[in-house]
Order: sequence, then C-alpha cells, then structure tokens
Amino acid sequence: MKMSREYSPADHLLIGLDQALRTVFGRPTETDRPNPTARLEEAELSETERRHISRLMRVNHTGEVCAQALYQGQALTARLPEVRHEMERSAQEEADHLAWCAARLRELGDRKSLLNPVWYAGSFTMGAIAGLAGDRWSLGFVVETERQVESHLEGHLRQIPEDDVKTRALIHQMKTDEIHHAQVAKSSGGADLPSPVRLAMKAASKVMTKTVYWV
Repeated sequence: MKMSREYSPADHLLIGLDQALRTVFGRPTETDRPNPTARLEEAELSETERRHISRLMRVNHTGEVCAQALYQGQALTARLPEVRHEMERSAQEEADHLAWCAARLRELGDRKSLLNPVWYAGSFTMGAIAGLAGDRWSLGFVVETERQVESHLEGHLRQIPEDDVKTRALIHQMKTDEIHHAQVAKSSGGADLPSPVRLAMKAASKVMTKTVYWV
C-alpha cells in the first residue's frame, strides 16, 4: 500500500519558497485543464483597445498573484488537514488563471506588473494572519475575496469589446472558478466577515487595481 509522505515544517517552508518564486518570477505548476482561449481567433483591436485590455489583464494577473499568496499563506497556517487540502487545491486552480493571464499578456504584447513581489508579500501575510485567526475565519476570508474578485471580473467584462472572444472567454472561466471556490469555502464552514474587514479588503483591492493598471 502506498504511504502518503509527512512533511516537516522545514519541508513546508521550502515548498512555500518554491511556490513563491514560481508565482512571482517563474511559471507556476498548472493543472491539466486546457487554456480556454486556445482555439479562439484573435480579434482586430485598435491600439487604444489593445492597450486598455492589456492593462486590465495585467491587473487580473496581479490579482492571481495575490490569490496564490493568500491561499499559500492560509494553507501554511490552517489547523485542520482538510482545510489545508482545500486551500492547496484552490491555489492549484488559481495557478491556471495565473498562467493563462500571463499568456494573454504576451499575446497582447504587454508586461506583468513590476510591483508583483510587493503584492505577493502583502497578500501572503494577510493569508497567514487569516489562517492564524482560525479555519472558520480563514474560509470566510476566501469567500469574501472570491466574491469581490467575481464582481471585479464582471466589471472588466463590461469594458472588453464583444469581438475580443479570447479575453472574454478567459475572464468568463476565471469568474466561474471564483464562484466555485467561494461556494466550496462557504460550504466548508466559512464565517461571514465583519463589515469593517470587508470594507478594508475592498479599499486594498482598489489601491492594487489602480496602481497595477499603470505600473
């Protein structure tokens, strides 16, 4: 019978460091899901449209960097093994988003945000703190994060031309996954966060999106 390996704290630290480097500077480990844009035709975009869409995708890419950091921080401090597993699985699916956003940025001829290491560090810290507060609050943090991301992606869809089917297909898939992650976290016992915490999360998100759009 195959035995599952037990990892030491040092192992988890090294794994986390590898994940951080892959997320910010390298290529994250993806699942076997295909890129939803793979077989779609590129739209004919004006330079103004291309520039705006690429900046929106840069924001989305940084959002996925933050999602990776949040989940990794929460998984590190989660108390129940099943909660840690849920965090790690969601992080794997978010890694797909990260890779897909990076690919779309390359297609649009634009770059990632220069501030990604800063956003990763801040988000990892927030995730670890949420995990230390307890699994119910950590899961509740996931629920609120994913709900805000869903709203954020819906706003982007309203700004992207209908004929840009590649970007729209990507964002639609991301939105579907975010809804699923929120549902899983809620059904696993996520608590409703206090209003001040939700408002603080929205404020931090606005700072990130406005900054990353340009930098």
